[in-house]
Amino acid sequence: MKSSNGASAFFRRDSVQAVMMLSPMLIGFLVFTYIPIIYIMRFSVYNYNGFTEATFNGIDNFVRVLMRDARYWESMWNTLALTLAKLAVEIPLALLLAIQLNKALRGTGFFRVALFLPTIISVAIVGLVFSLMFASYQGFINSVLMDIGLIARPIDWFSSKWTAMFVIGVASIWTYLGINMIFFLMALQSIPAELYECAMLDGASGPRRFFSITLPMIGPIFRVVLLMAIIGSLKVNELVLASTNGQPGGRTEVVMSYIFKVFFGQGGERRPEVGYASAMSVVTGIFLGIVTFVYLKASKKMNAN
Repeated sequence: MKSSNGASAFFRRDSVQAVMMLSPMLIGFLVFTYIPIIYIMRFSVYNYNGFTEATFNGIDNFVRVLMRDARYWESMWNTLALTLAKLAVEIPLALLLAIQLNKALRGTGFFRVALFLPTIISVAIVGLVFSLMFASYQGFINSVLMDIGLIARPIDWFSSKWTAMFVIGVASIWTYLGINMIFFLMALQSIPAELYECAMLDGASGPRRFFSITLPMIGPIFRVVLLMAIIGSLKVNELVLASTNGQPGGRTEVVMSYIFKVFFGQGGERRPEVGYASAMSVVTGIFLGIVTFVYLKASKKMNAN
């Protein structure tokens, strides 16, 4: 009896310590995540610019988003196109690099660090650096291409929508390739070497070992990495603001940068529209939730098969 009371007292004391240690994070999460969500949902049904008194307008903001705002849907299309294009390169390339760096070769430690370094650099700095590298006048990329004879005159990368989107995609891949490679590398290192040895004794080729051993074994990590990459790509914002700022003519605007500019106003060209930006945030959040739900369902079904 005495030991039981002592054990329960210990667990109670341990639980209090755990709650005290977690409480700062939980309070911060509540204050900076859920309370803003509540305010966004509230202002989404108001006409409010952040200064004057808010006036209730029902679902007018949502009707405007869904029916009348062509720029919002153009920015959504830009976001989807950027996500699909960059992930088609980023994920296979990260997996390929992880496979190569998983081999016991000299210098792999250096390349692991070198490829991971862009991840710790501020995204705003990355966007600024790439905008300077691809500048039409004295830009590094144009200088290299002209020196090796591929082009005769400088390319104005930011004068066309798709060349500007290409620059954003390259910058995004360079930034996030390293962290995805590290995740894949951790997954590869957890695969028992005996499986590959047995497969080689059975005469399995390299591609057969990859599709029959590597992919199934890293499947759970692969699905998590792909989900995080999809959500992160759909939420890209700072990179666009720092590199193209939506130019030319707002044609490279992504959904998060467009919401940002509507919320705070854009350099005096438009007044802040807090209520309308909140409605766009709700619609975008629902879209992200649907994408996540569909992906998890499809992933669960593929895992079951």
